[in-house]
Amino acid sequence: MTDIRLAARPRALTTGKASRLRRRIVAARWSYLYVLPMLVLLLAFVIYPIIASLGYTFYRWDGIGEPGDFVGLANFSRVMTDSIFWEALRNTFFYVLIVVPVQLVLALALALVVNNRRLRLRTFYRTLFFLPVVTSAAVVGVVVQLLFSNFGDIVNDALMSLGLTHEYIDWLGDPNFAMIIIIAVGIWHTLGYNLVYFLAGLQTIPDELYEAARLDGAGAFASFRYITVPMLRSVGVVIVLLSVIGSFQVFDLVQVITNGGPYFATEVVNTYIYHLAFGGSSGSTVDRDVGLASAASFFYGLLLIVFAVVQALFLRAVVRRRGGRA
Repeated sequence: MTDIRLAARPRALTTGKASRLRRRIVAARWSYLYVLPMLVLLLAFVIYPIIASLGYTFYRWDGIGEPGDFVGLANFSRVMTDSIFWEALRNTFFYVLIVVPVQLVLALALALVVNNRRLRLRTFYRTLFFLPVVTSAAVVGVVVQLLFSNFGDIVNDALMSLGLTHEYIDWLGDPNFAMIIIIAVGIWHTLGYNLVYFLAGLQTIPDELYEAARLDGAGAFASFRYITVPMLRSVGVVIVLLSVIGSFQVFDLVQVITNGGPYFATEVVNTYIYHLAFGGSSGSTVDRDVGLASAASFFYGLLLIVFAVVQALFLRAVVRRRGGRA
């Protein structure tokens, strides 16, 4: 008899949980109705294109009509042996390795400044630093492209008048200068995101900790090292992950400013995929192929997933080793 009761107890618990779940769903039915439009758009413009794109990877297709030239895994093989893809991947990682550390340091420094209650007009400064974020990357790219195109007459004239250079520089025609411009604009344009994240993290730190440290004779640097940094570790992991993911998605600036040139010096993976699907890359030796672009996007996505998992595990291990939580 006891065994029968023990066996029936898990079933009763499961039934009770299912009943409670149904009651909660019925009680919140209007909430599900409100999110239904967003769910429909998500399925139509995100989930379905991803699934359809996976099917296109097995075809050679120019995007017109129905795909019919089945090539199997040949598209993945072509991507993995394409030197331009690996050049674009190298440029992408170089962009991330420069933008993320510089941007995080600047964002944290500015957040510490504008979070100071004794700073006058600090709300104005917060708005000023966040303003580039709400500006379209395409618009920013067009303005930068106009400033530096045709040897960048405006910039070159200003530098020559200051005596910083004695000859005109082809900013967007030189592979080294072109990538530097992309990185500098990228840092400036998305700096506001990380600034807001750090501000949110700083405002969660109790003021009593700083007051106690001040009474104990700790200076500004000691308070930053022993209070601010440890208290920001957990949120800092999230900020780093978001910053890295956002930097890997760079596309608009490169496409508008340089179109991946000169000589693929600023080609990133996202512009590489775009050029495969829609053409427009100067000097490209590959015809427009949606199937090949889909294979490149999935291969790049797998690489990013692996990189993100490794990065998350590494950051979690660092936080745990130093006594924090992630």
